[in-house]
Amino acid sequence: MKRVWLLFFILILVSCGLSKPAVLHDGPAGTIPEGERRYTATLLAAGDNLFHDTIIASSKITDRSSGKIVYDFLPIYSQIESLIKKADIAFINQETVMGGERFGFSGYPRFNTPSELASVLADTGFNVISHANNHAMDMGEAGLAATLDLWDTIQGVTVIGAQQADIRHRIIVKNNISIGFLSYTYGLNGMALPTARPWLVSLINRGKIAEDIAVLRPLCDFLVVSMHWGEEYRSEPDQYQRGLAAFLAEQNVDLIIGHHPHVLQRFESLGRPDGKTTLCFYSLGNFVSHQRRKERILGALLHVTFVKEGDELSIIGPTLVPVICHFDRNLSNTRVYPLYSYSEELLKNHWCAISDNALNFGFIHSVLNKLQVNILTQDPFP
Repeated sequence: MKRVWLLFFILILVSCGLSKPAVLHDGPAGTIPEGERRYTATLLAAGDNLFHDTIIASSKITDRSSGKIVYDFLPIYSQIESLIKKADIAFINQETVMGGERFGFSGYPRFNTPSELASVLADTGFNVISHANNHAMDMGEAGLAATLDLWDTIQGVTVIGAQQADIRHRIIVKNNISIGFLSYTYGLNGMALPTARPWLVSLINRGKIAEDIAVLRPLCDFLVVSMHWGEEYRSEPDQYQRGLAAFLAEQNVDLIIGHHPHVLQRFESLGRPDGKTTLCFYSLGNFVSHQRRKERILGALLHVTFVKEGDELSIIGPTLVPVICHFDRNLSNTRVYPLYSYSEELLKNHWCAISDNALNFGFIHSVLNKLQVNILTQDPFP
């Protein structure tokens, strides 16, 4: 009997020795020397998630079990969800607060979105949420605090750019790669930060940004900075944006994610003092909105892959996945589509196409051709 058990034990050892990890960065510690391992982490970044009152109204339903009014935002992301979930990190600029019903739900100029949106974004796959934007204080300190409390109830989500404690930087570790995040906005639509909590929203200030980066840069493999900046509806970055981008490159930032203009702006690669490159997307345009101009329904998902191989760090990409925010003539049926799955028939029924016959695929491609970056016409994930 002892011989039988000994033979069984030997067979187990042999079979375990033959099982090698298919993906190196998922392998057990000690399988491969640390200096020879290759790790990767993918990122998708979306622009402005801007919920106008017409989006809220068209998403209102009655819950069958309780009879209460609720808001179903799931269909908005149904056509893009499978793509978002494939990324290790999925970023979005959440332009509106979710302060709760006591403030009243509203759109422009002071936004307050039903709280159902938070869980929908998380379920869609977004796990990095920026709240550093000009609408962060639309419902005052209490509205933003309620929004941050709401996010605290949802696991797996990291909020940047607004914080209840004086800690601005965040580090996310994916597949043994550490990625630091900072986020800033140019302003708050004339609203003031509370005197007792001036750090509630991170404002663009070169001195403070340099301090934040000095703390965070040594702690992470890659550093990503989100910037809410620029002039609305302008298709080219202005001098203010370009100056700040050059400043961030001087601080050895790896990636700049820009938003606020509500239209797409170009990509630029900037030299750094350490000899590497800062990748800068000046504006990713709108992701969700009911802005009714043809330039504003076109946005993009930024796609990059962070690579760590021994002591070598690099970024594969960048590429863009164009997206269309669709809504029909009744300002309903709002959906975000990857451009590669958006049809002529859908475009013909878009609210903007009905009111502007210059909206066609020729116009869309003319905008994309100016972005100076590789445009993906299919799912970027194998």
